[in-house]
Amino acid sequence: MRDLVRLGSSALVLLLIMFVGSLVLWLGIPLGWLWIGSQIETATKSLGAAVGAMMFGVIASVAALVAVLSRLSNTYRRTRVARGLDDTGHFALETVLVLSAGATIVGFSIWFFLFAGTSPIRSR
Repeated sequence: MRDLVRLGSSALVLLLIMFVGSLVLWLGIPLGWLWIGSQIETATKSLGAAVGAMMFGVIASVAALVAVLSRLSNTYRRTRVARGLDDTGHFALETVLVLSAGATIVGFSIWFFLFAGTSPIRSR
C-alpha cells in the first residue's frame, strides 16, 4: 500500500485506464463485434460475410488494444522509475489483465445463472 501512495495520482490513473481497457478487451470487443456481425447478417442475409467480418474485426481490435495497453504499461513503468521505485516489468499490466478477466468471469457467471433464465437447478 505504501508503494501505491508513493506512485502518485498519475500512476493510479494509468492503472485505472489499464483496468478499463482490459475490461473492454474481455467484454467490449466480443460483444461489439457480435452486434456488428448481427447487423451485417441482417442486412446481407449472409452468415459467412458476418462471421468473416467478425473474425477480422475481433483480431484487428484486439491487436490495436493490446498495443495501447502495452504503451500504457511502459508509461506506468517509466512513472515508477521516475519516482525512485524499482522497475517491475509488465507486472502491473499482467495483474490488471488477470483481475479484469476474473471480474469478467464472475460477472458473466452471475448474469448467466441468475438473470439469463438458465439454472442448473430445475425450478417448478
